[in-house]
Amino acid sequence: MCGTKLKPMNLLKRKISELQERRAKAIQGGGETAIAKQIAMGKLPARERISQLLDPGSFFEYDLFIEHEAREFGMEGKDLAGDGVVIGTGTIHGRPVAIYAQDFTVAGGSLGSMHARKITKIMDYALRMRIPIIGINDSGGARIQEGVNSLAGYGEIFFRNTLSSGVIPQLSVILGPCAGGAVYSPALTDFVFVVDKISKMFITGPEVIKSVLGEEIDMESLGGARVHSEITGNAHFFALSEKECFEQIKTLLAYIPSHNECNCNIEKVVEPDIKKYKIEKIVPVDPTKPYDVRDVIKALTDGSKFFEVQELWAANIVIGFGRIAGRTVGFVCNQPMVLAGVLDCDSSDKAARFIRYCDAFNIPIVTLEDLPGYLPGVDQEHAGVIRHGAKLLYAYSEATVPKVTIILRKAYGGGYIAMNSRHLRADFVFAWPLAEIAVMGPEGAANIIFRKEISEAADPEAMRKLKVEEYKKKFANPYVAAAKGYIDAVIDPSETRKFLIHSFDVSSHKVVKRPSKKHGIPPF
Repeated sequence: MCGTKLKPMNLLKRKISELQERRAKAIQGGGETAIAKQIAMGKLPARERISQLLDPGSFFEYDLFIEHEAREFGMEGKDLAGDGVVIGTGTIHGRPVAIYAQDFTVAGGSLGSMHARKITKIMDYALRMRIPIIGINDSGGARIQEGVNSLAGYGEIFFRNTLSSGVIPQLSVILGPCAGGAVYSPALTDFVFVVDKISKMFITGPEVIKSVLGEEIDMESLGGARVHSEITGNAHFFALSEKECFEQIKTLLAYIPSHNECNCNIEKVVEPDIKKYKIEKIVPVDPTKPYDVRDVIKALTDGSKFFEVQELWAANIVIGFGRIAGRTVGFVCNQPMVLAGVLDCDSSDKAARFIRYCDAFNIPIVTLEDLPGYLPGVDQEHAGVIRHGAKLLYAYSEATVPKVTIILRKAYGGGYIAMNSRHLRADFVFAWPLAEIAVMGPEGAANIIFRKEISEAADPEAMRKLKVEEYKKKFANPYVAAAKGYIDAVIDPSETRKFLIHSFDVSSHKVVKRPSKKHGIPPF
């Protein structure tokens, strides 16, 4: 009959059908051709990335039907699905997370005002709900058709990165280009993940560099994954595939808490594999011989598992997460296999930033010390090793979480102080019998202190060896420091894990009072 209204049920079905059609169209992003091109580049579509990272079926998307507001340069007639970014919430290991993924199939994932508004909305949600935020970056940069609105969008994102810093974990995943102002958001977050041959990060691209400086370089050599993992230190985790990258993210989130006012999950205690990692046999008695400090870590951690951070950069220091008696702890360790484990500009920066992260998120710190001091040389001095080295001193001094130091072998000069000494308020300092704690190495010290006796001796070399042994006996051993109370105990290496477990049990409710202030001024 003409003019008859649809029955409520039929109307609902029609509305649901319309919703499904709109949703299906929006989810297609830039369309089948653009998606096929994305896949041909070895890159997954935005929603596929999210589904692979989150627990199955846990993703809830928001703002699917957002539309851009650009009206210039022909933009008024363009339909950009979701304005080129997907946002929502889901879970990883059953724990809630917030996430956004830029969709390169839609206008190259370019950032306009509504695109930025979606990202800042999910960032605000994450901060308010105290859950980690994960950003998947795959964008051609600012949408030039929107002019200053695009730049304003980046500024709003940067402000929220800073506001959330130290409150909730912020993870940046670079799965495509990330250029110009866009790179500063990842730089402000806690951890940056990159994938070989896919990730690209730089302030100015190859074409600009060529036109301004006349230098020719390709995108991979300028800002590829390996460059940022090995040379710049801008990336924390390097993967060979997107799948491997997602597994790294899942592993990291299993170690860290959801926000700064809660602790990490306590896991079931699994003893280390002492057959494979027998701690007494790992470290050579000869202080000049190298070894892999990762083996010492694995001799101490539950299940001999260690999740390393920034493995490929500043390799003379090793940082990362492990568990001791079920608790997450952060490790900061000199690596004798690389530059004898010395401290330099990059390793100081690497360790200092990690220490501050652990302190912000209530993660106790274990320091394994074995170093001859700071790296000497004109290059280091001119690179500002004084300022960079001071960052490490500042970070350890500032940290209020439980801090335990184990001196394995060498602890010379300023390096002894910098690596979480009693003087920087370590809670516990233990030393192995092998430990040599002194202003400098016995050979150098003997050459200075006993210069006259050595030069006037009938056999200078024999006298030098004699004086070196004399210096070792008097100064280069743990008992001199122990006699002053700078070391709490000299321990058998096989007792190390037991001492660590007890130390963290004792200090689990540690309280530190500090002077009232707005904030300190680190040597940035």
